[in-house]
Amino acid sequence: MKHQLDFEKPIIELQTKLDELRQHPEKHSLGISFDEEIQLIEKKLEETRRQIFLNLTAWQRVQLARHPRRPYTLDYIGSAFTDFQELHGDRLFAEDRAMVGGFAKLGEQRVVVIGTQKGRDTKENILRNFGSAHPEGYRKALRLMRLANKFSLPVITLIDTAGAYPGVAAEERHIAEAIAVNLREMTLLEVPIIAAVIGEGGSGGALGIGVADRVLILENAYYSVISPEGCAAILWKDRANAAKAAAALKITANDLLEFKLVDEIVPEPLGGAHTDTALTAANLKTHLLKHLEEILALPIAERLKLRYEKFRSHGHFTEKIESAENDAIPQASAA
Repeated sequence: MKHQLDFEKPIIELQTKLDELRQHPEKHSLGISFDEEIQLIEKKLEETRRQIFLNLTAWQRVQLARHPRRPYTLDYIGSAFTDFQELHGDRLFAEDRAMVGGFAKLGEQRVVVIGTQKGRDTKENILRNFGSAHPEGYRKALRLMRLANKFSLPVITLIDTAGAYPGVAAEERHIAEAIAVNLREMTLLEVPIIAAVIGEGGSGGALGIGVADRVLILENAYYSVISPEGCAAILWKDRANAAKAAAALKITANDLLEFKLVDEIVPEPLGGAHTDTALTAANLKTHLLKHLEEILALPIAERLKLRYEKFRSHGHFTEKIESAENDAIPQASAA
């Protein structure tokens, strides 16, 4: 199996043994049937797979979110949407291929779909800038969202990026301003907006297309203010502590749902989205249609009010005020 992850080794070993028995029985049996042994290995393989993938750590989910065979935005657009017509350029500087978008249909509903796109190999990753958009990518996304607003089309965004491009060129063209404008404008769009984190949801690069009426997340995706490696480098001065940082950041789908930072988890096949792209796309489509129907039923004023309140409610925290005796007194507050 290509691109095997460390925690998948027990599964790979059992699968290899099973394949050998199935493909070359003459090497093992000498005329004796090994059907019973094959059945035992199949049962053991299924039990091992379930035990591993139902008890993943935060870092293991990050690894799955980054899996090179995981479906990307264009894969979902091709599977869950129809009649996709891609639009290009920000009408200001250039075409950014790390951000894709255009008109499409979700079921019978016409929509504008936008998302960050990674590459499968070195050549495509260079073309897509590894899924990290420049300022022109966010300005293109905003242009398409304004177009959707003009024609009363719902907006669907698919998030899969380690973050916006942090290079000098992006700073020269005002990447922070581009993202900030998107945050402001997305709160004001009158059409329904649904965002779905399908892989990595990194920092402002993800939030730049993530202000929505509903935020969904795939089961093995993550959404974070910083990468685990970046957090580890800051807090522990060593990127090797990425697994510890991933757990501390609370970036998995279950954590985010508990904190009400996402609205629903979209299930993936056992083993990750890459094991059955068609099923994952079907699950995503079902959830998008369900939420879109609910949002479309709301009056525009109510929709905008709820969207504003949704993001204003984020960021609750607890402060500890030291008393004279150094006793910590928790005080609830909000960002």
